[in-house]
Amino acid sequence: MISVTRLNGDEFNVNAELIETLESTPDTLITLTTGRKMMVLESTDEVIDRVLQYRSQIAGIRIRRRNVVREG
Repeated sequence: MISVTRLNGDEFNVNAELIETLESTPDTLITLTTGRKMMVLESTDEVIDRVLQYRSQIAGIRIRRRNVVREG
């Protein structure tokens, strides 16, 4: 699970394994594999970093983020 913040300031947890897509619209829109969508205050980069940190803790290794070329 990773912690994120709703647009109203309430913090909640999301199962990082269920995140299917992240979009900047300009707020960050998280879409889960279940089809549920939620807007959060964190940037897409912050959410990605939290997912990577979560996965590295689960795997017991350090995962480094590769530089990704972004369009737009």
